[in-house]
Amino acid sequence: MATSEDVARLAGVSRATVSRVLSGTANVSAATRQRVEAAAAALGYEPDVAAQSLSGARSRTIALGFFANDLWALSQLTRPQYHFHLDVLRHIEEAAAKAGYDLLLPSRPSSASSDSYVRLLRSRRVAGAIMVACPPGDVRTRALIESRLPTVFIGTGPCATYVTSDNTAGARQVTEHLIRLGHRRIARVTGTETDPSGQDRLTGIRQALAAHGIPEDPGLARRSDWSVEDAYRETLALLEARRDLTAVIAESDMMALGVLRALHEHGLRVPEDVSVTGFDDIDLAAFASPPLTTVRQDAGAMGTRAVHALLSMVDGAAVEPIVLPTEIVVRRSTATPREPAPGEPAAR
Repeated sequence: MATSEDVARLAGVSRATVSRVLSGTANVSAATRQRVEAAAAALGYEPDVAAQSLSGARSRTIALGFFANDLWALSQLTRPQYHFHLDVLRHIEEAAAKAGYDLLLPSRPSSASSDSYVRLLRSRRVAGAIMVACPPGDVRTRALIESRLPTVFIGTGPCATYVTSDNTAGARQVTEHLIRLGHRRIARVTGTETDPSGQDRLTGIRQALAAHGIPEDPGLARRSDWSVEDAYRETLALLEARRDLTAVIAESDMMALGVLRALHEHGLRVPEDVSVTGFDDIDLAAFASPPLTTVRQDAGAMGTRAVHALLSMVDGAAVEPIVLPTEIVVRRSTATPREPAPGEPAAR
């Protein structure tokens, strides 16, 4: 196996320089750093992370938190409504590994005090933390914001440093798409009230309606818990009360799948009778029946930018919140609304 002495010889530097570069503590020129990293890669050299930890070198571990931060949380990741976040986590892992960092999933804090979680992370000598879709009221969120531990939040804002999508613009774009097609009776199935991304998407819907002089109709609004099942149930209830709608905006693709099933069970065709849109552009969206018009979030950029932002913070740099652009993807689930049949309810 290659040793640090082999790397030093190939790079033309001292062993101490190799150790400092690979542990992230060296203040060296970019050329020297590149030479050491290239030599290590050529020789297949892997630094002893345990030895670095004992010697007090810079930590190469990032704490990862999401949802509820325990085995229950891991089981929840398999639920369909978290499909998008699974993709984000995959890109976090890839970016962290590429930078030479491991991920740590800490256990749930032993107490509800705001500082117990930070003490736990410091005892594990993590370089920083990345928190994915953690509620603003979560004890870990409050503790990390109050601490000096470098932390990046994904999908949560505005709090500290975060990476998120421009949810408001995306929802506004997809609503305007429906309005341009001629829809005026647009229903919405939104996420939970406490979720910042859901609230931003609702804001975007309202902005588009207001900009086109379309009054907001409370009777066409239903709130879901982001799951396929609950969106399905809420759409059934919506259809029992209002059959005059011509389009439904779902705040996630998984919710849109529940909407599609409810419409099908009521004998309504998509998009001939009702247009449907989602949000996220998960891989299932293109395989829905019909393929789903949606708003694309860049899961790859979200995970990768979060890791890069955190490592910049670890190096002492100030990092501004990152808001990634979204893009509307038009597929076959949206179309011009049909003319009402004789005797069909008019717009309310």
